[in-house]
Amino acid sequence: MNINWYPGHMTKARRMMEDALSQVDAVCEVLDARIPRSSANPDLRDMAKGKPVLSVLNRADQADPAETKRWLSSLGGAVETSSGKPGGVKGVPSAVTALLSERLERLAEKGQTGRAVKLMVAGIPNVGKSTLINSLAGGKLAKAEDRPGVTRGKQWISVGKSLLLLDTPGILWPKLDSEEVGLNLAFTGAIRDEVVDQETLAARLLERLAGKYPERLAERYRIETGADGMAMLESAARKRGFLLPGAEPDIERCARTVLDEFRAGRLGRITLESALC
Repeated sequence: MNINWYPGHMTKARRMMEDALSQVDAVCEVLDARIPRSSANPDLRDMAKGKPVLSVLNRADQADPAETKRWLSSLGGAVETSSGKPGGVKGVPSAVTALLSERLERLAEKGQTGRAVKLMVAGIPNVGKSTLINSLAGGKLAKAEDRPGVTRGKQWISVGKSLLLLDTPGILWPKLDSEEVGLNLAFTGAIRDEVVDQETLAARLLERLAGKYPERLAERYRIETGADGMAMLESAARKRGFLLPGAEPDIERCARTVLDEFRAGRLGRITLESALC
């Protein structure tokens, strides 16, 4: 599947972010803990122009905890979060302080203590940036929905007196690196469903899960995992009773169900990418 999605508003958002970088002390890149490599924007470090970047593995409550631990070790200085869960973002303020320790020391030497740290929160669509900000701020200040492309403009949000967050729109990059990256982004909902064939996408997801977590498929859908994705999708439709007239399996309905259940974490804690450590 050749998947690419870079609508015009992302070009505008990128320019806005580049202009705003001069106003912040650091960048917080929110990654999806289920696909840390695929959800990292390869252009962001260049855009940051030397500003410190903190990697935040969000949705850790949906990811394989053993894999998350390996990713944190591989990335170094990263922090895991589960935005929307009680206490799920408590590690972020201390991680920001550690990231900017030298800068804060220099400001203290100049007698400039007490100034709020300004942090740009960036990431791909639908990775949970606004929910993360709302959790840090203790209220629903940034608009958050479970679909890509909701945040269109920048928003400044205060977290106490010590932290000022800049919420930014989710952006991808003009050309995705590989088919695997495109699939991972589509699996997690970072790419609009309207631009990807959902039946093929669900079949590819079943194939991926059959290789990494076959027991989850057997438990959830009661299917054999040795077949190809479309065969597994058809089998799952029959097991669920998703049937059309003539007892034909409703593949479209089953595909939507598989994708929704994966994204909602109903298949268990799953990570699709292993760390390189």
